[in-house]
Amino acid sequence: MDKFIIQGPVKINGTVEVSKAKNACLPILAGVLLSAKPITLRKVPKLRDINTMKKILEVMGVKITIEGDDWTFDASNITSTEAPYELVKTMRASICVLGPLLARFNKGKVSLPGGCAIGTRPIDIHLANLEKMGANIKIEAGYVNADTSKLKGVHLPLNFPSVGATENLMMAAVLAEGETVIENAALEPEVSDLANFLISMGAKITGVDTQTLHITGVKELHGTDYTIIGDRIEAGTFICGALMTGGDLLVKGFNPKHLDFVIDKLKAAGAQIEVGKDFVHVKPSKMKPLKLETHPYPGFPTDLQAQFVALMMTIEGYSLITENIFENRYMHVPELIRLGAQIELKGSTAIITGQAPLKAAPIMCTDLRASAALVLAACCTEGKTEIQRVYHIDRGYERIDQKLVDLGVPLERRNDGN
Repeated sequence: MDKFIIQGPVKINGTVEVSKAKNACLPILAGVLLSAKPITLRKVPKLRDINTMKKILEVMGVKITIEGDDWTFDASNITSTEAPYELVKTMRASICVLGPLLARFNKGKVSLPGGCAIGTRPIDIHLANLEKMGANIKIEAGYVNADTSKLKGVHLPLNFPSVGATENLMMAAVLAEGETVIENAALEPEVSDLANFLISMGAKITGVDTQTLHITGVKELHGTDYTIIGDRIEAGTFICGALMTGGDLLVKGFNPKHLDFVIDKLKAAGAQIEVGKDFVHVKPSKMKPLKLETHPYPGFPTDLQAQFVALMMTIEGYSLITENIFENRYMHVPELIRLGAQIELKGSTAIITGQAPLKAAPIMCTDLRASAALVLAACCTEGKTEIQRVYHIDRGYERIDQKLVDLGVPLERRNDGN
């Protein structure tokens, strides 16, 4: 099992290009099931979760050709409509194959999903609304079994703007009969990227970037050649790293508008950030304490909460952050405390007393974003910090160790033999 060893403290300096967004790529990979025509995706990131989705598609009969970072898919001869437990258990996003399978093949069998243990993330919104579209759904032996004579377009008011449900239902609707209206749809940029991908294949979708999506079903979708958006969460992670360490960092390859709320909050707290069309330039800054709450987009993203806890550790004074999305997303806090951080949890709120001296200690990754927070904290810690179970960070950050080394971080990846 791999681990990182980081010698701190160190400044994160230089230029980094973020990879394409994992959270956009995964549903788009599921979306290739919707067409029998060739589909090419550019600059697909090399990530554990992406490789898991690749295996799921291959089990179903999708032929995948890889040339460098460009992947071409041929889903013309699907041999199975089942996503097996051995693969689905490691990744929640695999449930997104259910909508495409029902839309094109009128049936699908998907194991109940796994992923990070950060709290309850039920798929009832997915299933209840697919039933409204005409799907017959049974949960048997840990699998979702679904079939339909034909999905029908209907009115779908979501009781919560779930990203995964919005994506699944949108993909189900593009081949359904008639018009589907999704109200209270998730606004995340990754949802809009999926919509734009489907539109490039001939889907009829209006209301992109709004909370009301209108989808008129078509008989079939054609192929496409598509490039996924840059990863705003990776960009936000590097921005935090530069601010924590007093570095001078150019972060490029993404749309800064996707982080408007985050950047505005940082600037208000004293961060020196220059914003361009596809980059931000972070300069050494003296910041004031922050007070934040996680909310669905365009609010503060839960996927940056852990990294901001790490950032708040370096800011003099008392900072507060409240987690409103997942009830178990403070598993990084005990590990940060092992380094010397002063953090008190009161319910869903973390109270951080900044600038406590940090000393190296063995720490352990517990989920994807917690891992990023621990790596950033290690860059501010005196001595050699050993970070175990870094397979979590490999799920969502492409070549994170090499990128940090290129930015001047003394980081070594080792295998401890376990």
